[in-house]
Amino acid sequence: MVFTQLILAHLLGDFILQPNSWVADKENRKLKSKFLYIHVLIHNILSFIFLWNIQLWWVAILVGISHFIIDAAKLTFQTIHNKKIWFFIDQALHIAVIGSVSFFFNEFNIEFFKDQNFLKILMAALFLTTPASIFIKILLSSWTPAPETENNVETESLSSAGKYIGILERLLVFTFIMVNHWEGVGFMIAAKSVFRFSDLAQAKQRKLTEYVLIGTLLSFGMAVLTGILIK
Repeated sequence: MVFTQLILAHLLGDFILQPNSWVADKENRKLKSKFLYIHVLIHNILSFIFLWNIQLWWVAILVGISHFIIDAAKLTFQTIHNKKIWFFIDQALHIAVIGSVSFFFNEFNIEFFKDQNFLKILMAALFLTTPASIFIKILLSSWTPAPETENNVETESLSSAGKYIGILERLLVFTFIMVNHWEGVGFMIAAKSVFRFSDLAQAKQRKLTEYVLIGTLLSFGMAVLTGILIK
């Protein structure tokens, strides 16, 4: 149970409750940024809340200290050129710490996974929101095309619409898989193809079309894989 609880705390603290302005300030000011320490404090508080066991206070403190060390190392050695690599190193180290704590409590057994269905589904759903969006954004960062323009004027679009469309489609795909209605996944892909790719065809921007196609396949693939793993 410690593993699922700490992963939930991590997803909330590292993605949901960390605004982009905090990330930018940390990258600019590094260890001098006050948001680094606020971020670590939030992780400590979330760990205490999700563990909800005073006897496990040392686990929450350990997670908080390790989180600070890992984030500090990332901010110190991260550059524009290796930002993507350090993002994945950072996340892998955080999960490794949580996994090590879980091994200490001998949690990785069949009974654990059978008894934690609700928390596993909640953890997966949380991952498919903002965390998955950030993963996809970083994976696509090398191929981001120039914004659509017509006579040097950007095409109108709702603020952050793409992000929320991606979150909704992943949650819907995940839901279809969990209720064993795979035909719903096909419907989602067909619906998005009709509405999105018809616009791209009219725009006649091949690079943008390829970029959106890769992002769509990554988004659907991530939701499908997450659903299969949880099932």
